[in-house]
Amino acid sequence: MTGEQLAGWIDESTSTVFFGGAGMSTESGIPDFRSAGGLYTIRHDVPYPAEYMLSHGCLVEHPGEFFDFYRTYLVHPEAKPNIGHRALAALERAGKISAIITQNIDGLHQEAGSRHVIELHGSIHRNRCVNCGSAHSLSVIMDTPGIPRCSCGGMVRPEVVLYEESLRSQDLDDAMTAISTADLLIVGGTSLNVYPAAALLRFFRGRHLVLINREDTGYDRAADLVIRGGLGETLSAVQHAIMVRGEKSAPTGGAYDETG
Repeated sequence: MTGEQLAGWIDESTSTVFFGGAGMSTESGIPDFRSAGGLYTIRHDVPYPAEYMLSHGCLVEHPGEFFDFYRTYLVHPEAKPNIGHRALAALERAGKISAIITQNIDGLHQEAGSRHVIELHGSIHRNRCVNCGSAHSLSVIMDTPGIPRCSCGGMVRPEVVLYEESLRSQDLDDAMTAISTADLLIVGGTSLNVYPAAALLRFFRGRHLVLINREDTGYDRAADLVIRGGLGETLSAVQHAIMVRGEKSAPTGGAYDETG
C-alpha cells in the first residue's frame, strides 16, 4: 500500500520534486562509491587512494593518472536508463514531477527523457578547455589517450565536481528553490551522508517527505513515508498506479505512456 499512498500524494501535489543519489544509477549497472563492491572499496592498480584520484589536486598534479582513472571508473558508456529513470520521465511529461535533483553525473535522466534536471555534481557529458573555455563532447575525453587537449593546446577537463571543489552556486540555488517550493519531496537511492547535497533537505517545508532506500538513513524519522526497496521497481509501480488513476478519470488520455 505504500506505493499506492505515494501515488495518491503525487496526484494531489502541486509541485513534486525527486532528489536522487547513487542508488538511481546502480540499477543501470554503474557502481556506487561506498557500498561493498563500490569504487572506494575495490582494489585499484593506482598508487593513490580513490578519493585522491578524483580530486582537483590529482587533476592538476597528475593529470595523466587522473584521466586514466576517470575513463576507467567514472564513465560507463554501456549504461542505459532503467525503469526508474523512465518512470520519472513519464511522470514529468504528465506534469506530475516538477524537477529532478541528482547527485549522479551519468546523464541517464536526460537520456530517459527528463528535461528539468539539476545536476549537483556536474555531468560527464559536459567538458571544457581550462585555457579558452571551449566546450567539448565526451568523445574528446574518451578517444584521446593521456591528457585530452583543445585545439588551443589547453587541457580539456570534465565539468564534474571533484574533491576539493565546490558545487556550482547556480545548481545549489536551483536545487534550494525547487525543494523549498515543493509540497512533496521524494528522496531515493541515497544515504544522505554526502554534504553539502544532503543539507538541501533542510530547505523542505512542504507537506510530505518520502524516502525510498534499501537501507536506513538519518532522515527516516523525519519522513512521512519510508519505502524499503529498489528505486526502479518502486517508481515504476507508482507511475503505473498513477497511469491507472488517469485512465479511470480520462480514458482517452495517453500522457503517462512510459515509452512516449
